[in-house]
Amino acid sequence: MLLGGVLVLLLLGSAGPASAHAALRGSDPQDGSVAKTVPEQVTLTFTESVGLMDDSVRIYGPDNRRVHVEEPRHAEGASDTAVVELPDDLAEGTYTIAWRVISADSHPSSGAFTFSIGKPSPTPPAAPTDPGEHPVTASLYNTARYLAYVAAVLLIGAAAFVALCRPTDTTPLRLPLLTGWWTLLGSTLVLLVLRAPFESAAPPSGVFDTEAVSRAFGGRPAWALLARLALTLLAGLFLLRLARRRGEDGHRPTVAHLAAGGALSVGFALTWAAAEHASAGIQVPVAMTSSVVHLLATACWLGGLVSLLVILVRAETPPPTATVTRFSRVAFLSVVVLAVTGVYQSWRGLGSWAALTGTPYGRTLTAKLVAVAVLLLVAGLSRRWTARLAQGRARETEAAPVPDRVPELVTVGGDTRPAPAATSPAEPSAGAARATAPLGDDAPDSEDTPDASAASDTGNRPAPSASDAPRGPEPHDPTDADARPADSPEDLHRRALRLSVLVEVAVAVVVLLITTVLTSTLPARAQAEAEASGPPQVAGLPAATSVTIPYDIGSGKNGMVQLTLDPGRVGENSVQAVTFGPTGALAIVPEVRLSFTLEAKDIGPIDARLTDRGGYWATSDLVLPIEGTWTMKTTVRVSEVDQVTETRRIRITR
Repeated sequence: MLLGGVLVLLLLGSAGPASAHAALRGSDPQDGSVAKTVPEQVTLTFTESVGLMDDSVRIYGPDNRRVHVEEPRHAEGASDTAVVELPDDLAEGTYTIAWRVISADSHPSSGAFTFSIGKPSPTPPAAPTDPGEHPVTASLYNTARYLAYVAAVLLIGAAAFVALCRPTDTTPLRLPLLTGWWTLLGSTLVLLVLRAPFESAAPPSGVFDTEAVSRAFGGRPAWALLARLALTLLAGLFLLRLARRRGEDGHRPTVAHLAAGGALSVGFALTWAAAEHASAGIQVPVAMTSSVVHLLATACWLGGLVSLLVILVRAETPPPTATVTRFSRVAFLSVVVLAVTGVYQSWRGLGSWAALTGTPYGRTLTAKLVAVAVLLLVAGLSRRWTARLAQGRARETEAAPVPDRVPELVTVGGDTRPAPAATSPAEPSAGAARATAPLGDDAPDSEDTPDASAASDTGNRPAPSASDAPRGPEPHDPTDADARPADSPEDLHRRALRLSVLVEVAVAVVVLLITTVLTSTLPARAQAEAEASGPPQVAGLPAATSVTIPYDIGSGKNGMVQLTLDPGRVGENSVQAVTFGPTGALAIVPEVRLSFTLEAKDIGPIDARLTDRGGYWATSDLVLPIEGTWTMKTTVRVSEVDQVTETRRIRITR
């Protein structure tokens, strides 16, 4: 079930770039404006606080060359505003501003706009293509985020189930506790390792870029991940100590232990609240508090649900009805808390009713609400079966007769009489021991027994009493679950409860999956603020040149390489080459080489120096010096010994 959710998330993660969360609200100079003199600085204002990198703001002049500027900084007292100083000797013409920042909720965001000095250029300069996200890195990162959510819910929920519902047998709960802890530890480590390449849209091999790693670990998302890692290690030591203490004296956790566990749970929830939607936008303190309470209530409900299912399936004896009833109350209270915090968070993220159906965030939220409604419906059925189980147990307890004590009979001197009242069944008297001795090869002969010889002397041997008969196996307690008929009402209710809880867990996995997607979607309120500031700020950028070249891979089959040259004009260009197999699926090849030759001017060949970016080949610094019709030569090495070369002629203009 969990694996299915991971596979779906991998597909969603690789289907396209995730929605950015920080949108550009405004800029100075404004997009498309013409300044009479050189501005002192460029100011960019976003819809939420952002993190800046060394090259967060790049400026390209009329000659397509990058303008050297100092490292961008935040405006004083404004974490949502970036400022970069401009040189005072900029030439007349149109400039392109390309930006890439890290949203407060840990997602990268990028865009570009233009402004002019003096008068606009005939054509604006082009900014290098920003891939937004590397598909492999983004898929791995989003999958790790989903697993971290599930692990936290499982770990916190299982611990809360033990503390609040007090099951008699906690041995089966070691599985969800250990699974949650190890999964949380592993997913947090993966998120930390991939943080740098995720921010810079690099392939997973970007983890070896020390500069990018240093830059990434200076931001709030990385701090939150480091705090989560430390809390996970502390939680492991805490659980180990509790397990040893319980193994030594069998006592339940003390109030101090419960307080420590609660503090760890709140700390875990804060690591999410500090690095996602709640940390940006309006009413941040209230939003972060709501987010923490929301996550804890989710863990108590859904994590406790998994714990209940584990006990119902794996425990040697069915859980007490009191345990199931306690969880039913905890789940009901959790649902109430989720409803209150969910309404607030929905209002904060949407901003209007129209956004519920008119924005990607609203549609994703609607899907989550539908899934939660289904979950509540199934939870209602579980509560119904729990109530019936409790009522049946109560009626059984009231109707069970109190058995009268039947005195044991002993034979003394040939007379059969009741045993003395002081005789304990666990410690029978000597006479009782003789009367109840087993018959068979190991039983003593009658001649060796004084009572038997006395009876023989009188010739009046007593009739065998009930205590003289051999004892068979002890009968089962009639109230024992194993002794009831297979189709007893209690067993039927218990099986129905187990089935409804299993369905609840399945729907809960879907809810967590949609929640993960929701946190990767631009909130509707932020989208509306960005749209209110004007059209998307990418106007004036020329379109890229795209060429598709088929190549023979043998056995009558053809592959295809798709080349994108951006902007496809004189000056610096970026190139991306993606190879496809005969079925149209992505194909991994050992090497792709690309060169350009301008025969008319006797220039070239110019090697593009493509590098493997983890699934595709690319470069960002190909320079084509003059306009003309260039010959583009593409070589695809399909194996260690075979390669195919194709040529195309493309037109490069200014």
